[in-house]
This record gives sequence, structure tokens and C-alpha cells, in this order.
Amino acid sequence: MPLQPEPTVGDTSWFVYDRFGMFIHWGLYALAARHEWVKSNERMDDARYQRYFDHFNPDLFDPREWARMAREAGMRYLVITSKHHEGFCLWDSQYTDYKATNTPYGKDLLRPIYEAFRAEGLRVGFYYSLIDWHHPDFPIDIFHPLRDHPQALEMNKSRDIRKYAAYLHAQVRELLTLFELDILWLDFSYPDQEYRGMPGKGHKDWQSEELYRMIRELRPRIILNNRMDLRDVKPDIYTPEQYQPTEWLRVDGKPVVWETCQTFSGSWGYHRDEATWKSPEQLIQMLINTVSCGGNLLMNVGPTARGNFDERAQAALRVYADWMRLHSRAIYGCTQSDFTPPPDVRYTQTGPERARREGNRLYVHVYTWPFRHLRLPGLAGKVEYAQLLNDASEIPIKEPGEKRSWDEEELPPDTILLTLPIKKPNVVVPVIELFLKS
Repeated sequence: MPLQPEPTVGDTSWFVYDRFGMFIHWGLYALAARHEWVKSNERMDDARYQRYFDHFNPDLFDPREWARMAREAGMRYLVITSKHHEGFCLWDSQYTDYKATNTPYGKDLLRPIYEAFRAEGLRVGFYYSLIDWHHPDFPIDIFHPLRDHPQALEMNKSRDIRKYAAYLHAQVRELLTLFELDILWLDFSYPDQEYRGMPGKGHKDWQSEELYRMIRELRPRIILNNRMDLRDVKPDIYTPEQYQPTEWLRVDGKPVVWETCQTFSGSWGYHRDEATWKSPEQLIQMLINTVSCGGNLLMNVGPTARGNFDERAQAALRVYADWMRLHSRAIYGCTQSDFTPPPDVRYTQTGPERARREGNRLYVHVYTWPFRHLRLPGLAGKVEYAQLLNDASEIPIKEPGEKRSWDEEELPPDTILLTLPIKKPNVVVPVIELFLKS
């Protein structure tokens, strides 16, 4: 049987089935178009950053188009930045004037996004930044844009983290009251980092234990991530960022529910001049690699300041759409396999829920297309039928001891031999579907 993490407080049953989500980072930094951390990276004060607020007017914003592209790409859920580190809010929060409704655009952005993705059948979660570089009571620290200001320590004397924590809690309560959310993605804690006598921030600053109790009271089954710096409460999901685990993520030696968040390029927010956009092979293999290790992939899009996905992001989403249209069976309801694949191959296998309904299936993702034959150790006597997933064409299977021609090699006793087409199928990563014997 595939590995099974311990049950979570939040409802992760749908999450580990759906496997693939869309992350959206969108805020004032889209106008700067050079990374969502531009305010920190360039040490901008509020007065300089204000120009982006004063010119924020996404006239091409069409959340129904965003949701359609996500669904067609095979993504089953959304996580969007309701507020990122800059402090700008996409919704009409009653607790701040620093929000979309006060920009030239003049309207709430979060509600239309929520409704559009729900209408396409996707689940919805919100990212909310525990950090806030705009709030006057948020103390300056290692990541704050004013960290190198000569009066930073003096300025911190008038900043009260308790007042900021009250604001943070009020906004989280507001979001959970206004919206029926499936995920709350809080980001992030850094209690052990210090800069020039200015400490980092963690659970004591956020009052995370109290925040957790409030969230569970309002939404008992919502999925919570692991970035609140809670010491005695286990999160529902763990969230490795911008790296690819090569085995099931474990905490204290036990497998956990996990999700890697990744980007099409090197930036989360829209970055006009960033050039390290991933190839189609990288995009598809990241999804396969993740599910083959029992995880979820949350792939990010950074909309432009006019409110659309640029042509590079749309092209990347089409890569997923084209592949998932033919191969989603190898992703949805799948997990890490019991079997060990040969080199240049990854396995995904039906998890318990799908296996009960459809039987046990093993998906063979072939990264390097071989000439004619593919040997799969450990599967002798265990496979009922094999087919290419993209067109359901049969793949012949040879078991050990069978001899069909004078020049065929003998197989090891545990190995089967698949006879493949000479030409690789016209898909980014071909997949062979093996129906396992019960």
C-alpha cells in the first residue's frame, strides 16, 4: 500500500486527490514589474512606493478568463495573495485604506476572483502575509525596506507589534467571515533572524496560538500551512518552496501531507525582464516528480498591472492544458508508488480512494524514450494490461520465461519487458498505464 500520512485537522482528503493548484501573486509590485520584493530589495520608503498605488488600474482584469485558463490547465484549486508583504489588500477591508477600492481602479478584486474560480468548479484559498511593510506598527527588521535607515532603531520605539497583531487577527477574521475558504496560506515566520539589533518575528509576535484558535473556531476544516511558527500544533500541510523534493516529505520520521510551491520563472510577482522561464519538459516533469513523491504542486502565475496573464504565462499554462487533457489520470487521485522505477522513469500509482473505485493502476512516466523496449523490474506477474495513456493503444508485455524470437534476451525473474513504438508519442512526457492484477 502507498504511504499514508496521519490524519489532519483540516480537510485534506480532496487536496491529496486533486494534486495540482494555481498560485497567484498580484499586487502593486506588478507595476514595478521587477519582483514582488521590489520594495524591500530597493529599500523603498512608503512615499516612493506610493506611485504604484496611485497608478494601479488593471483595466484588462477578467477573473473569468483566469479561472478558465486554470481549469483548462488541469488545476483544481486556487491560492491567491489577498495581501502580500507590501501590505496592499485586494479586498475592501474595513481595517485599512491601503486597498484596491481606493486606487484608480476603485473596485474590490478578491470577490470577483473568488466567484469566478468557484464558478469553474475550483476550490479557493487565500494567501495572507503575516508581514506588512506598510503598517505603521510593524517593527523594522531584516526584511523591512527601512532596515538600513540610520534611524531604524529609533523608529522602532514608536512601533507596537501588539497593535499590528490585533490588525492581523482582525483581517484574518474578516476574510474568514466574508469568504468560504478551503485553504488559508499564511506566510511567513523568521524568529531566529536578527539584523543590526532588530529581531525577526515568530509565533509570539503574531500571537499564533490565539490566531490558530480563532481560525479553527471560524473554519474548523480549513487547510492551514506550516508558516505560523507554531510549536505545539501540527499544520495540515508542509510547504517546501522553490525546490523539488526527491522523496516523500517526512517530519520527525513520519510522512506528511505536503505541497511544493513553484514559479514559471524566477519571480512570484510579474517580472517583465526575468528570463529563466522553464521549458515544457521542466513544467511537466515538476508536476510528475511531485506526485511521484506523494505531494501537490502549486504553480504560480504573476498577472501584469493591467490584470492579464502575459503571453509567457499563457504559453506555460497551455503546456499543462495540452498534457493534462490526455494524462490527468496519471495525476488525479495518484500518489507515490509501491514500486521502484528504472532510471529516466517516474511512477505514480492510484491512491486508496481511486484504487477502490477503479482498481490499482501504475503510471509509467517515460522521461527518455528508449528504442523499442522498456524493462520494468519488480512487476513480473503483476500486470494485467498495458496501454499508452495518450491514445489507449496497447503496449505488449513480455513476462520472464517467455521467448518470442530467437534473438530476444532472457529477462530477470522479476522483470517485465514492454515493447514500445519506435517513435516517441507526440507529447512532452509519454505515459504508459499499467492495470495491475488484484
